Amino acid sequence: MYGHMTSIGSISALCTRAGSPIRPSLWPRFRTPPYTDGRRWSTVGGRALDAAGARTSDDLAGLLRALRRRHARQQGDGELTYRELAARTGWSHTAIAEYLTGKTLPPTDRLDALVRLLGATPAEQGALATARDRIEESRRRAPRAPDRMVPRQLPADVASLAGRDDELALLDKLVAAPTAVVVAAISGTAGVGKTALAVHWAHRVADRFDDGQLYVNLRGFDPRVQALSPAKALHGFLDALGVPAARVPADLDAQAALYRSALAGKRVLIVLDNARDAEQVRPLLPGTPTTMVLVTSRNQLTSLVGLDSAHPIPLGLLSRDAASHLLTNRLGAERVAAEPEAAGAIIAACARLPLALCIAAARVQQSGFPLATLATELGTAGQRFGVLDAGDAVGEVRTVFSWSYTALTPPAAGLFRLLGLHPGPDITVAAAASLAGLAADGTRRLLTELTRANLLAEYRPGRFTAHDLLRAYAAELSDGTDPEPVRRAATTRLLDHYAHTAHAADALLRPHSDPVDHLMTPPAAGVHPERPTTHAEAMAWLTAEHPVLLAALRHAAGAGFDAHTWRLGRALDTFLDRQGHWQDRVETCRAALLAAERLGDPVAQAVAHRFLAGAHTVVNQFADAQGHLESALDLYVRGGDAEGEARTHQNLASLWDRQGEPRKALEHSQRTLVLAQAAGHRRAQADALNAVGWCHAQLGDHLGALAYCEQALELLQQLDDRAGEAATWDSLGFAHHHLGQYGRAVECYERTLELTRDLGDLWGEADTLSRLGDTRHALGDPASGRADWQRALDIFTTLNHPDAAAVRAKLRPA
Repeated sequence: MYGHMTSIGSISALCTRAGSPIRPSLWPRFRTPPYTDGRRWSTVGGRALDAAGARTSDDLAGLLRALRRRHARQQGDGELTYRELAARTGWSHTAIAEYLTGKTLPPTDRLDALVRLLGATPAEQGALATARDRIEESRRRAPRAPDRMVPRQLPADVASLAGRDDELALLDKLVAAPTAVVVAAISGTAGVGKTALAVHWAHRVADRFDDGQLYVNLRGFDPRVQALSPAKALHGFLDALGVPAARVPADLDAQAALYRSALAGKRVLIVLDNARDAEQVRPLLPGTPTTMVLVTSRNQLTSLVGLDSAHPIPLGLLSRDAASHLLTNRLGAERVAAEPEAAGAIIAACARLPLALCIAAARVQQSGFPLATLATELGTAGQRFGVLDAGDAVGEVRTVFSWSYTALTPPAAGLFRLLGLHPGPDITVAAAASLAGLAADGTRRLLTELTRANLLAEYRPGRFTAHDLLRAYAAELSDGTDPEPVRRAATTRLLDHYAHTAHAADALLRPHSDPVDHLMTPPAAGVHPERPTTHAEAMAWLTAEHPVLLAALRHAAGAGFDAHTWRLGRALDTFLDRQGHWQDRVETCRAALLAAERLGDPVAQAVAHRFLAGAHTVVNQFADAQGHLESALDLYVRGGDAEGEARTHQNLASLWDRQGEPRKALEHSQRTLVLAQAAGHRRAQADALNAVGWCHAQLGDHLGALAYCEQALELLQQLDDRAGEAATWDSLGFAHHHLGQYGRAVECYERTLELTRDLGDLWGEADTLSRLGDTRHALGDPASGRADWQRALDIFTTLNHPDAAAVRAKLRPA
């Protein structure tokens, strides 16, 4: 186990206890059921409920729906819709939907308000409140299960949408009664409002797609970077649908098949924004008629219309009236009416292009200048503004963006330019502060200014992003405005921020890993790394920043920041390994190795070889791992680094153990122990003692294994090394099992599971569950054993790990 080594009909009947009514006035004092005799207390819609009452949120939702039906009959009208209920309560229609479908248990005050609105009597109100409290109490007592992931990825809705009534009506018609997958292809020139239309309509119908809404910007016309590949988009969607990264296959067709399987039978709305062509979109089309797809593109997507039956929705410029309506919505009727000629000039200069009109309105709002001033400015820039129709990805909107940019305060303008240096896909306040070399509070104010100017979007609390063209514009501005030393210093600060924060997070994940800090220079002035203080905080930060950190590492490697590349690769290794992001792990370790070679640093090279070998070992790529470990060993021996040599022998022992060669593994483990003892390295000694014990157990010497592993456990507990403890408890469990001491083995394995789950070590958890299942079988409890095997198989399958095959074989009937 070397992976471990290292009709409300009569709701009033609810108010009866043994035939005696409870006075409604007393109900607010009662929060427990006023009955004990187990008799039926209500019949709702013909469905009998037991005396125990409603026990789930689904039961309560059924009572609420029955109450709504009764209310409709009493009023002689149709049932109140979700939107009507939302309007009367002031809550979102999504919340109403979740209360009436049982997805969410209403808070006490909301339940009281809702049932009163639906005409419940005081007695019924009290009974329903009691039922709700009973459900909540039951939930508190029951083991908590993880909530189902429902993606809600739509960007924020536009404040108003002008001149698109015909297109909205067509989309409404398409979604009304689908018999196959509905694909709507919205096409038009840059800035015409394709995304605004798609997102606005998607928000209007989101309640029809109760399994979620997916959104991706395919970046089909980003002038700085390649368009987002279908594979990358599929990875993001599968992640949002709850499919672990390690389960995603490498082949595009297999990814698309897994994506269609994940969507099968679900009501999901998918928005594919800024597509380059049909080829980019086609792998992202689902196969179930319960879904709908909106595609936006500057191209007409003729192939998608002809071959995939997409419904074309061409989007032209706004009419004169619609453009005027948009401007009036933004600036107010009084202001536009006061300067009608200037307003007309602005509309003409903006070519009735929605994006240009919105930015122009923002310019007026921020500056407070008269409309005539803006109209004059637009006229002066007429020659440059003509590029808005030219078709160039940046040139079409460069001048429009400049209006918003020039209205910024100088500090906000400077930050906007520097944001063009960020590799994406988004940035936090803390990272932006380091990028600019400013304090966090001041940076937050600047980001708020940029957001109000529509140059940034805070799409999630504290996380900011920009449209691809805006990012390109920012980068162009920085390239033409900021001197190269200023740009390089900002990039250094940004990479320092990510490298130092990742290093601090990694130290919390594995505090006893080998120290390799010789490349960890102090952060540059103005950098304020984030400081996670607990294991949970570290995991949360790394999870949120995972795509950003990968982008930062790639950016560092491409821009010649080799020390940062190595440091980021080193700091990400434990997180990527424990969470099963093994392809990312191989990529980052390989990039770190290449950077170390360019640096000419033999210690950094040796460490990178070892980590890359570990990435290959865990997925059974043994030949690759062997070569890297031999290189690492050679570097350590030549450098006289006994501790590094010891750790490499430990890695070699793990490699041979994974290949079923315990004698060879023992040789390397013993060598590790000798070297660690000579160097006085207690952590390496403890690892080696556990490793030697494990090898003895594999060779049948289980008493010897206990002796070594117990020494290791004592030392590891002194060092408070939870990862090492987890491995050693597993080894002890294995030895006790083979000595027939099954009860003790179960205790050891359960302690291992407690530790691995705390650590977030998915592979280690599955590996131990597989052996625990063996022990429970030996104890004569095959049902529990099979349950352990099944849990192990589920994890290995989720991770797409080859060890799943052995566990699957155990579950086959004898």
